[in-house]
This record gives sequence, C-alpha cells and structure tokens, in this order.
Amino acid sequence: MQFLKNPLRGVGIKPTTEMSDKQVSTNAEKVLSIFKHCPMSQSTPLLELSELGAELGVADLFLKDERERMGLGSFKATGAAYVIALAASEKIESMPDLSLATVKPDQLKQILNGSTYVCASAGNHGLSVAAGARIFGATAVIYLSQTVPESFAERLRSYDAEVVRAGNNYEESMVAAAKRAEQMDWILLSDSSWPGYTEIPTQVMEGYLLIAAEVVSQFDDDPAPSHIFLQAGVGGIAAAATAYFRSKWEDEPVIVVVEPEAAPAIIDSVKAGKPVISEGPVSNMGRLDCKEPSHIALGCLSREADFFVTLSDEEALEATQWLTTQGVHATPSATAGLAAVYHSKSGDTFREAIGLTESSRVLALITEQA
Repeated sequence: MQFLKNPLRGVGIKPTTEMSDKQVSTNAEKVLSIFKHCPMSQSTPLLELSELGAELGVADLFLKDERERMGLGSFKATGAAYVIALAASEKIESMPDLSLATVKPDQLKQILNGSTYVCASAGNHGLSVAAGARIFGATAVIYLSQTVPESFAERLRSYDAEVVRAGNNYEESMVAAAKRAEQMDWILLSDSSWPGYTEIPTQVMEGYLLIAAEVVSQFDDDPAPSHIFLQAGVGGIAAAATAYFRSKWEDEPVIVVVEPEAAPAIIDSVKAGKPVISEGPVSNMGRLDCKEPSHIALGCLSREADFFVTLSDEEALEATQWLTTQGVHATPSATAGLAAVYHSKSGDTFREAIGLTESSRVLALITEQA
C-alpha cells in the first residue's frame, strides 16, 4: 500500500475553461425530487459495526451498504439511470397535457421512444443504463470488452439491452462506443468526462449525490466521521461524495481516495498536476480498473481530498475475504476503501500521517454486491 498527501489540497489541478464551467454539483434536493418518483428508490442502510471497528483499531466503523440499491446491486444505479430519468422528466414537463404528478406507468414506458443510449461498461454502469432505458422506453446499447464475463452480458440482455463486444479492456470498448454514438447520432452516456464531453458525466455524478445525502441524513445529529475512505475508478462517486461531504461537514473529515496500484489514474494525475493516462496490468478490482480519470472528478478530488492511496490486488482481496468472514459479502472493488483501513497498522507511517487513532470514527462505502 502506497500513499500520497495531496500537494494540491485547496487549490486543485488547473482546469481548462470548459472544464471549470462544469463543477461537481452539491444540489441533492434536485436529485431527491427526481428519485422520489421512482418506486424502486429506497434508502440503503448505514451499517454501524463497532466490533469490527475495534478489530481495525478505531472507535467506530460505518459502512454505507449499496449492495441492494434499486435491485441492481450497486451504487451506480443512482448514476446513469438518473440521467435518463432526468431526460424523461424534462420531456414530460414540456408536454402541455402531462406532468410528473399525473403521468401513468404505461405513458412512462413510451416517453423516450426513439432515443438510444450507448455506453461502455466494465460492470454496473451498463446495468444502470439498461434499467433506465427500459423504464422510459429508450434503447440501450452496451459495449463490453472481451474480459467482461458472459454471465454479465446475459444480465444486461435480461434488461433488453443490446450487447456489443469490442476491445480487450474498458478503454478500447469506450473508444468503440463513442465512435458508434457519433456514427448513429446516439446519446453517449459515460460516467467519465473529458474536454468536449462534460454535460452527461456531470449529471451522472449529480445522481450519486443521493448516496451522500442519505449518509449525512443517517448520521443525523451524531458527530461527523473523522475519516472517510472512498474508492475511485474514473473518480465519479468519490468526487460526488467528497463535494457533498465538504459542503456539509467542511474540512472536519480526513478524506482518503483509494485506487488499484494497477490503475492509479487519480494519484498519477495529482503527481503530474494534470490529467494523465496511467499504465498497469488488469486488476481484480475490475470496476476500479480505469486508466484515465474523469477530468471533472479529478478537478474536485485534487482540490478537496486529503490523501491518495494505491492498493495491490492481494491487499484488496485479503480485506474482502476478511469482511466476508464477518458476514458482509462483496467484491475487491466494493471494499477497496475499507481495505486501506484494514491494512493500516498502529504506529505505521500511513496511520500516523492521516491521524487515524483508537478514537477515530471511520466511514467507508460498500459499493456493490458479490
């Protein structure tokens, strides 16, 4: 496990003019107003596991458990599906004889007929696109690399999505999806952003605010966590959560962002002072195995996060197996944030650097089911 104290804290990477126009939203009220119309949208639990915390040498351990989010099994249910729901709601409100209050289920199923959403996915983002498209009558086309298991492709097809295989990794399937979107005039729905593509990924991150808003509400009047550990692939959920937690708890929590050492896109970019493409082998943290950061997410994290950590596959797997023995079944991607706590030991340089002690209150996310 390697770590870096953020040298850009409070300043951040200097964005281009275009990127600076797209900041990570903290308007959770807007998100809540959309999700209240979704019958599948129920709050996920905040687990308080003090006994496990004691094993890790901290006073309290809180895990936001996203394993059953909207029946899709991942936090990403709040991202792409939110973008599609937002498009549907805007179309409904533009119709003179229809409103969100009066629209009927059979009308919802046709509201986006003729629209096609295309994305690349290493996992759960594709499910969110497929589910959102089916609810509102749109078509979903999901690009998967050759390394994604066929069982996942079949799950996507069960949501009426068209599955296309392209490339040997996520980045190659992303290039193919973007090219097809341009050729067919389809809507590219990515959870990453880059110059020239900012609007939709900003909305995806806005959808993730539902999770952070629930966490703050679940803490209620209790003291804020002293430390928050957030895993990152392209950085979307980490940036959305960080932005919202800073808006509510300001600088009180120490925020630590965790990545695979095989895909250190965020930490390499912070070191370089600009977005860079990282290199590395395929990681067992598959949903975090992203070699290029979302530029908007990177802007937020380089300004607001306190530390960055990279984990080996072995370290991630060991922490996941430990958590399984405690009755919490997930994946190395889902538990990467907690893995950084698991591998910190009393007196080591990492624990001392971040100020983690026996009186600390730790929050981490469990982002997907096993």
